[in-house]
Amino acid sequence: MTSIFHSGLSKDLLSILNDADDHNVIIQVGENQNTKEFRAHSVILRARSPYFKSAFSADWITKKNNMIIFNKPNITPKVFDMILKYIYTGELDLAKQSGEDILGLLVSSDELLIDELFNHVQDYLIEKQTSWVQKNFVLVLHTVFQLTSCKKLQDYCLESICEDPEPFISSKTFLSLDKDILFGLLKRNDLQIKEIAAWDCLIKWGIEQTPGLGSKNSDRTKWNNENYEALKKTLNKFIPLIRFVEISSEDFFDKVRPYKAIIPHHIYEEVAEFYYKKTLPKTTTLPPRTGKSGSLTSTIIKPKLINIISNWIDRNNSAAHSNNDKYKFSLIYLMSRDGFDYRTFYNKCNGQGPFVVLIRVQSKKIYGGYNPIGYAGRNNRWLSSIESFIFSFENDQDIHNMKIGRVTNTTYSVYDNRNSNNFFNFGGDLYISEQNLYVGFNSAHYENIFGGGQSPSIEEIEVFSVIKK
Repeated sequence: MTSIFHSGLSKDLLSILNDADDHNVIIQVGENQNTKEFRAHSVILRARSPYFKSAFSADWITKKNNMIIFNKPNITPKVFDMILKYIYTGELDLAKQSGEDILGLLVSSDELLIDELFNHVQDYLIEKQTSWVQKNFVLVLHTVFQLTSCKKLQDYCLESICEDPEPFISSKTFLSLDKDILFGLLKRNDLQIKEIAAWDCLIKWGIEQTPGLGSKNSDRTKWNNENYEALKKTLNKFIPLIRFVEISSEDFFDKVRPYKAIIPHHIYEEVAEFYYKKTLPKTTTLPPRTGKSGSLTSTIIKPKLINIISNWIDRNNSAAHSNNDKYKFSLIYLMSRDGFDYRTFYNKCNGQGPFVVLIRVQSKKIYGGYNPIGYAGRNNRWLSSIESFIFSFENDQDIHNMKIGRVTNTTYSVYDNRNSNNFFNFGGDLYISEQNLYVGFNSAHYENIFGGGQSPSIEEIEVFSVIKK
């Protein structure tokens, strides 16, 4: 049996790095005022990085007094310090690093061909830096689309934008988005956006990108023919991506028609004919933006959370970022539409099969449960299931503080009684009785995720039937 002593090895190698008196490499990193000189050992760098192995074997390296002098102005001192510690010890702590530095580490590990580090940093950005990535989508997109090996983070960014594009397209940085990335987004059928909103953001982006227009000349009433021709040139390849038939006649008249000059003549004539005669265009034939099949349209949670609930139904508690379209979710009850009445609730849900219930309270926290059996007119009966669960989200797009509690006493999974004043009841741990929501008053039948009894005020309730495709 082999004994392993990695901890001591890492400590000793770190001491070699910190006291590199026998070094044979000097690496100068950074530029302008942000520079630093690092001392290292070529044998360790060559063993840990194919990039350095190749570089130190090349004729173009500089040597002075048998010392290898190496310059990396495109890597910041802070990022290179993390890289060296990883190379020498195999250890990395990103908890206190900024999003910009972590993104820089991703780029540098790709350049230095350190695959293990690259894959770890890419996963870390997706799983631990979600908020920062979403606030800096343009920076991240422009960076990762230059890295062919970064497809996982590319896909994550694009899919996150498609699920909830409004914060992205309304941000100031959107107007500087690379044209190829915007083209790819508008081409997608799963971009969850109203078509008139897609048109509006395209026009704003086009104006900003067109020389002679921009913020200083955004008043269309002052444009001349040359201005329209310039905008037309900018947006030429984007116009066919707009699903004009999904735009209402009112919006077409008010928001599209004023820009007739930038739309290719044959496209405009076909679209106008559609509004007058309802004849479908022959040229612009892209389908409506329907999103991923099975996606849930909810006023309580953002679409990305339905993947999490779908995975929970499949007994997968960890795959928060993987897509799961095995289920079709159909809205069968909405409190603000159908009224807050247990009889209506029961009648809407009865006979619909398995369902998910969502409750948003005044604090914006969200509670919910999955009933895998459904209601079938049974009177005063506890139903048994090993698949039911309860859950909570801190807000409508929470993927970090979410909680799930699976049933532990299957005898009291869900309660079915159309004559009771209960809307639903998950083991007495999550239920509505009369006009009140009760959370965490009985943890005997489900995993204890609520911590104690509380009765928050209800803002909205939604129930979705769940059908496996």
